Amino acid sequence: MGFRIKVYLICLFVTLTGFCTATSEDIVIKNAERTIDLTSQLVKITHRLTLSNTGKSAVKSFNFPIDPKAQEKLSFFKAQLADGKESSGELKAESSTVKGILTYKITLSSALEPGQTVKVLVGTVFTHHLSPHPAEITQKEKQLVQYRGNAYIYTPYKVTTQTTKVLLSSSTVESYTKVKPSSQSDSTITYGPYENIAPLSEESITIHFENNTPFLSVGHLLRHIEVSHWGNIAVEETLDVYHGGAKLKGSFSRFEYQREQSGVSSVKSFKTVLPELAADVYYRDEIGNISTSNLRQEDDGDVSLELRPRFPLFGGWKTHYVVGYNLPSFANLFNSGDEFVLQMDLISHIFDHMVVDDALVRIILPEGASNIEVETPYAVTRLPDSLHFTYLDVKGRPVVEIAAKNLVENHIQPFKLRYTFSRIVMLQEPFLCVLAFFLLFLTFIIYARLDFSITKDETCDNRSRAAVMAEHIRNHYLKRSKLFQAFETQVAKLKSSRDINAFQAAAKNITSDLRAQTLDLPSNFKSEYPQLNDRVTELQKQDKAYRDFQSNHAQLVERLVSGKINKAQFADAEALLTKKRDELVEKLNHLINTL
Repeated sequence: MGFRIKVYLICLFVTLTGFCTATSEDIVIKNAERTIDLTSQLVKITHRLTLSNTGKSAVKSFNFPIDPKAQEKLSFFKAQLADGKESSGELKAESSTVKGILTYKITLSSALEPGQTVKVLVGTVFTHHLSPHPAEITQKEKQLVQYRGNAYIYTPYKVTTQTTKVLLSSSTVESYTKVKPSSQSDSTITYGPYENIAPLSEESITIHFENNTPFLSVGHLLRHIEVSHWGNIAVEETLDVYHGGAKLKGSFSRFEYQREQSGVSSVKSFKTVLPELAADVYYRDEIGNISTSNLRQEDDGDVSLELRPRFPLFGGWKTHYVVGYNLPSFANLFNSGDEFVLQMDLISHIFDHMVVDDALVRIILPEGASNIEVETPYAVTRLPDSLHFTYLDVKGRPVVEIAAKNLVENHIQPFKLRYTFSRIVMLQEPFLCVLAFFLLFLTFIIYARLDFSITKDETCDNRSRAAVMAEHIRNHYLKRSKLFQAFETQVAKLKSSRDINAFQAAAKNITSDLRAQTLDLPSNFKSEYPQLNDRVTELQKQDKAYRDFQSNHAQLVERLVSGKINKAQFADAEALLTKKRDELVEKLNHLINTL
């Protein structure tokens, strides 16, 4: 029985292997249009393939190998159905290594029946594929780079007709490999059309051209995403950025750089696009805040942050800086009960045509989060979870760490992080704050109410008694000040009403109240409080002077009302009295406040 099963399995394996081989041979690429975009530091290759099934059985998938000379530099791969000039319907692609060649198995959305054709769009992005040549240039020289590739599409299938267009960043081409038919038109080089090309055909080409676009790369990116259930998500990125172009030969002259606008391949500034709701943006380095930045809102709603390093970046130069901002949690954090989902981009836009060699994303969740699950849009490495401690933490906050390498703008895609968090845990921090303040105040109350000294502190007692006495004197003169103010109110009333009898009656009552306001001081006041005694003596002197002023002012107004003096004489006399009054008020207030 076991022998029969083995024979059956061997026959099944041979049959399936033969079927797969036959299927591969039955696929023919009737037309292939390849576009190689070299307008930036990235090499973006787009293949528009027309597949035809010339066999007798349906084909569900096909293979797309990567040129072995460039497979280590591959950063992004995507396959889609192509309908005319438009693309739709992303296709599933699984990578594997066959005989040392990176190969993607692309599964079609529906089986390709015999005699039928389908159009597929395959896009690839390569990093660090352009090499500066020469490797070093002076400040005034322009940057030249070399691209090495294949004139034919690297495919295991026969290609009936194929054409390749190479898009360059400028029309200045030092040299390029000519494979007939080939031609150059301005900044475009066309190879082909070539007909009836055998599978896995190779014809090496080299294109040497001018490319002064920014060759900026991020050597290391550390991205912190700290989630708070109090309505905020804090994002901070620490970046080590370097210029990967031709290195600067010789010294740098800032004078020539400003005067002649030399260094065309250098990078003066670059633009980072932040989320639409980003707020509290900061940009700093090891020295401190960098003020040469410009933040503005774009028409599409995104926040554009123009970053200008402290110095221009030439080939081989690097810089280190930190960018941070806050986001409202309602835009990226969703929940159903105690189940939460955080959805935001794994990496963000740093600059156009960016390259990130190494990235580490640390997602800090609230303390108490559990059942953590991460769903990423592409393959990454999830490191072991750790804990992060900050203020008012007891157990620590869970930290999810995700590492990735060789990333480009196409990798700006959202991830989903699911976790469980009980809302009642949010009360932990306010409760700890209340408890801490309660214990602090309780400690101060106990310390203030209890006397821990062994002997009596005479100095402290004298100060306390002096403070009580000063407060008593201050209150006394504040009451007199109110009566002085009431007297002045009656004088002003007399000027308008001209009723002398009513004024004299009110003035008599106020004078009686002033006489009743006597300052009771102990008999030993002068010896016990010598400093206070000097101030009280001065206060009494100024108090008497102010009382005399009020009496003179009242008499002057009575003379005006009775017609003994005219208005001009009254105005001159009152101006002198008012000046004297202001001086007395200033002295009285100063003495009262300094008791």
